[in-house]
Amino acid sequence: MRNDFLWGGATAANQCEGGWQEGGRGPAIVDVLPHGERRLAVMNGTCDYRSLSADTFYPGRQAIDHYGRCREDIALFAEMGFKCYRFSISWSRIFPDGEGERPSEEGLRFYDSLIDELLKYGIEPVVTLCHFDIPLALVEKYGSWRSRRVIDCYLRYCQVLFRRFQGRVRRWITFNEINMLMHLPFMGAGIRFEEGENELQVKYQAAHHELVASALAVKLAHQIDPESQAGCMLAAGSVYPYSCRPEDVWESMEKDRETYFFIDVQARGEYPSYARKLFEREGIQIAMEPGDEELLRENTADFIALSYYNSRTVRADGQGEASGGNVFASAKNPYLKVSQWGWPIDPLGFRITLNALYDRYRKPLFVVENGLGALDTLTEDRTVEDDYRIGYLSSHIRAMMDAVDEDGVDVIGYTAWGCIDLISATTGEMSKRYGLIYVDRDNDGNGTNERIRKKSFWWYKDVIASNGESLKRDSEQ
Repeated sequence: MRNDFLWGGATAANQCEGGWQEGGRGPAIVDVLPHGERRLAVMNGTCDYRSLSADTFYPGRQAIDHYGRCREDIALFAEMGFKCYRFSISWSRIFPDGEGERPSEEGLRFYDSLIDELLKYGIEPVVTLCHFDIPLALVEKYGSWRSRRVIDCYLRYCQVLFRRFQGRVRRWITFNEINMLMHLPFMGAGIRFEEGENELQVKYQAAHHELVASALAVKLAHQIDPESQAGCMLAAGSVYPYSCRPEDVWESMEKDRETYFFIDVQARGEYPSYARKLFEREGIQIAMEPGDEELLRENTADFIALSYYNSRTVRADGQGEASGGNVFASAKNPYLKVSQWGWPIDPLGFRITLNALYDRYRKPLFVVENGLGALDTLTEDRTVEDDYRIGYLSSHIRAMMDAVDEDGVDVIGYTAWGCIDLISATTGEMSKRYGLIYVDRDNDGNGTNERIRKKSFWWYKDVIASNGESLKRDSEQ
């Protein structure tokens, strides 16, 4: 791997920070995502969170208290040898109601402290501006990204961050997994639906507002700090046809396009022809303002960030056994093993995905999420023997290295998700653990929040120290 390769870990404020009523923070989407059977309905915008009972448990409100323990966590990241740490900033910690003239100084000081702590250890901050996060006040006042007015709120927020952290943050990501808007509209973008309305129209109009906001953020980042880079991000994973039937192949291409749509705009600078034809067929009218298309064309992303957890398989007839996997529907692939949550495990699919993205966009790639959610058991000697996680991560990192060394894909970094146990975005569970560091907390919010190094902690430390060479040695043995 290149000598300046950015090994590290990734989290998100909405899944680890907690402190929802501390430091002047205002309510955000995460604060109304419940634990339990109604979580999915709230996330996809079909259940109004205001209808939930008073005794509902919201796991993200406390999460793992990264807000109160970030110095302790960063010291553990430094012990692992992180070169970078990808995290997100809570918008409502900076602007509690999402707008206003003056940001919260207390919120800014928290991130000042966090960033300074990272830099003290030589860890580069990689900051996501909006990671499934929008102040609840903007949802209530404007309907979130339905309204073009939210673009101005987002740009004011971005401007404050770009100026405050100029020279200390070099890499920004405008939106986390921006394509998740199409699958979990409320969690992804604060979109709720009214009965009977055209949901596809609403989602694509909100998408346009986010795409314009992203382009404006890229432009603003370059104006304020010409040395900075602003990237986009997608939830990635190549889609296989279930068979060589042309109908299955066509279906897989259609599903790939659903994923690529946002990045086609953000990286290529224009709406792709297949999207325009979709809009014609579905009667979707995208309200644009003069200059939008020029703005998109002239302010494309500097790099493509991505998450990869699994590949997908599709059948044109919709038949066959279903498989799990990061929200996206998938047919069961008989050639792949699955995780405890039913997600296919496909390291070669990772290499395929990296090649597909690099061939399509010819921009540097940054793997900012990859990991295995699993049930962990704390042993009597207070560790976790998570060889299953080591196996998953090692096979995927080797696949990434093959994409770089054998295929010539330009990958600038890899951050394991989540480097410390945190709340699962999709299920709200604590028991679905991804971390290299165990956190003593359960699904009901009980526990001490104590941090404990897992076996994978020491393994990843060796991977980073050797710049991936330890994995080559292991494969040769």
